[in-house]
Formats: sequence, C-alpha cells, structure tokens
Amino acid sequence: MALKVKAVERLLKFTKDENDPGVYRYVMKTDLYTSLTQAKVIREAALRSGVSQGVMKACWDAAGEVIKAWATEGHSVALPGLGTMRFGLRSKAVEKVEDVKTSLIESRRIIFTPSVDLKDELANTSIQITCIDRNGDIVKRVTSTSGDVEDPENPSGNGGSDPTSTPVNTNNGDEPGEGD
Repeated sequence: MALKVKAVERLLKFTKDENDPGVYRYVMKTDLYTSLTQAKVIREAALRSGVSQGVMKACWDAAGEVIKAWATEGHSVALPGLGTMRFGLRSKAVEKVEDVKTSLIESRRIIFTPSVDLKDELANTSIQITCIDRNGDIVKRVTSTSGDVEDPENPSGNGGSDPTSTPVNTNNGDEPGEGD
C-alpha cells in the first residue's frame, strides 16, 4: 500500500499588494481516500479478532468512554498500536498573576503523539506523487518503492530508494508548432 500525494501547481503571493504577480509553485498535500465509518472499523476488528460484532461494538464504545473520561481528567491515554492522546490548550500569556483568567484560553486541542512503531511504519510506506499543473493536467508521476522519495531527475538528492518517475504526455499527439 502506498500513500497518495498530489503536487498541485498553485499561484502563491507573498504580499498583500494586488500588483504582486506571485509565483507558481507545486504544493503537495495528501490525497485522502474516504473516511471509514465506525461500523466498518468495528466489522473489520471483529473479523480480525474472532469476536462478534456486538461484542466488538460494546468494547469499542466502552473504550471510547474510558479514553474520553481519562483524557478530560488530565491523563495522557495510551491508544494501543497507535500512540497516546491528551488534551491541551492554547492561551495568551500575561505578566501579572492577577490577570490570569479562563478567558485567556484561545482554544482547546487534542494532542496525539504517535508510537515509534507507527512512525516507523509511516516512514517505510511508499509514496505515489501525482503532479498536476495549473490547468488541471497530470504532468508527472513519482513513485517510491520504500519510504524514501527521491526524484530520479535529481540524483544528488539524499536517500536513495529506487523511485520511478513517469512524465505524462498530455498533448494527445499534438506537438506545439506542428500544423494540423
């Protein structure tokens, strides 16, 4: 299995000046598949563990309640095979203790720390990059065979996994400057 990534050519502007022409750069982002429903996850976990879906759902619900209760009490909670999660917050700083109040809290957050095993698994997962130009055309594909992604057109890069790069011909046989 490989992670799918899109590199889309976007116009980037670094000033608020409306006369700034900007520059085109390829910006990468993960290409998400779909969200898996809770029911699908429970079905698969039941199948892999050999317990019924009803038992698995009861365990799933109970684990969710325990994790929520402990995390809201201030504990860092282990998520088996994944890592740990805890709640955190973002707040403003004040100089005097008299100014400390709850309104300084700007947001509450969930902080997830992946396990070493999960990080290693992700690092060793191959990556498929699809490059899309500003017109929406696919112009190149880069695929790694391991966790490293290197461009064979730039052999001086670090690592070296044996990725493959496939330029994509989008002109359908028409060469620029050729007559019709």
